[in-house]
Amino acid sequence: MSSTRQTGGSRHARAEPTPAAAPGPRPRAVVWDVGHVLYDWDPRHLYEKLIDDPARLDWFLEHVVTRAWHFQHDAGRPVAETAAELIARFPAEESLIRAYAPRWLETIPGPIPGTHALVHALAAAGTPLYAITNFGAEFWAMFRPTAPIFDLFDGIIVSGEERLMKPDPAIWQLAQTRFGRPGTDFLLIDDSPANIAGAAAAGWHVHLFEGWEGTRDALLAHGFAIP
Repeated sequence: MSSTRQTGGSRHARAEPTPAAAPGPRPRAVVWDVGHVLYDWDPRHLYEKLIDDPARLDWFLEHVVTRAWHFQHDAGRPVAETAAELIARFPAEESLIRAYAPRWLETIPGPIPGTHALVHALAAAGTPLYAITNFGAEFWAMFRPTAPIFDLFDGIIVSGEERLMKPDPAIWQLAQTRFGRPGTDFLLIDDSPANIAGAAAAGWHVHLFEGWEGTRDALLAHGFAIP
């Protein structure tokens, strides 16, 4: 699962949310990002249970099980390969590295407040719902059965399954083909400015996620019904 947000580090450059819908055809479907939009995610949630010393925890997350290492899975690499490479580099950390895959669900503490209510409201109004997520295929297979919210979705593209990550321009074309809609039909809700820029360049409507309230306002501005 990828996101530009980081715990304890610099945040992505903030962009001002669009106060009103852009001119042109209004979107008819909503495409959600998953990490940091629908669900919180951070390896720290797991490793703070396994490493008592705060300084050592910070070192481990900055040098061993880093986000850059994890994002290889979003691109399609199997965790058996990436873990073996990491253990070769940090043999003293083998037990902690090996804990990552079987305990990965502990990196997700729960939903982002407010967004699931918006999904349910849109579904109740009959709005087509989709997701495009940078997410490792193995981890998605573990996570999906724990997340019934996705039963409301008409289609989901997982980067690790496709070996194609946002914001690669090809992923927006894949979504249009697979979901059977033109780009102008979609409103993308994502917390990554790079993903927002990429989708906008493909002709999609976009909203930079910075909280559920702003997202609700953007949905209403684009003409979506929220009962």
